[in-house]
Amino acid sequence: MPIPARYPLLFNPKARSQRAQKTARFIFERATRFVLYATSSPEEARDLAAKFVADGEPIVVAAGGDGTLNAVLQGLVGSQTALGVIPSGTMNVFARELGIPFGKLDMAFDIIEKGFIREIDLFEVNASPFMQMAGLGFDAMVIEETTWESKKMLGPLAYLLAAVKVLGEKPPLMEVITAEGRREEGVAVLVGNGSLYGGQFRLFRMASNQDELLDVLIFKESGYRFVYESLKGLVKGGIDMASSVIHLQSAEFTVRCDSDFPLQIDGELLGRAKEAAFRMAKSRLRVVAPENPLDSIVIKP
Repeated sequence: MPIPARYPLLFNPKARSQRAQKTARFIFERATRFVLYATSSPEEARDLAAKFVADGEPIVVAAGGDGTLNAVLQGLVGSQTALGVIPSGTMNVFARELGIPFGKLDMAFDIIEKGFIREIDLFEVNASPFMQMAGLGFDAMVIEETTWESKKMLGPLAYLLAAVKVLGEKPPLMEVITAEGRREEGVAVLVGNGSLYGGQFRLFRMASNQDELLDVLIFKESGYRFVYESLKGLVKGGIDMASSVIHLQSAEFTVRCDSDFPLQIDGELLGRAKEAAFRMAKSRLRVVAPENPLDSIVIKP
């Protein structure tokens, strides 16, 4: 792809973590390569991205974590405009999945400058697109309980503290119904378009963002039994190998429950619902990524 004179770059000026401040210095030092847009909300990031699509921009760069990337993605859906990634969030799961360095920003920027475009599967739940993963029940409850202030002070530890609190609650029973007619029940559901979850955990070991399928993990146990069974599965070689975890693959399925449950996509709370319908989006997502991810050295900050 031809390199534009400047890339439109969207970022959240309210981010105050050490990594976010480092990213801010990085992009201001390279201001001649960017047109900077400080966004005040996910909705504004979405609308700006849609405007750049209408303007014919070939690449829109998002500086932030998975939530920021998802907000920008909302405005790019259905277009030929590619998403460029400067990872500066807490987990950076999507960047890790693609092999984009999340601890060495100049290497991430070099990938954007090379302009290699990869197309990946894009799915949506209740008409909201997501690029990496979704969660219903337990992990969404954890995100619901994790405040912005705690993430700012504690980083990933904030999620662990929220998880300890949530483990004592009794979750509702959900039913998963696939387009193929399969039905399964569980107290938590995790959905992966890629293999990674929560950072570097390869939770969906058979998943690929090129196979037009979502990998679904359905958990039968709750509370501390949930943790025990999950760890037992990981020791065996995969969380799906635990006796209380069901794994399936499908391009289209629905999750239903008698009471409302929390739902998250790409690490951000989407809201609560009694039904969540998953299906493929009408188009794939174009992302600026390493041509060979194995050549991309991920350096931790």
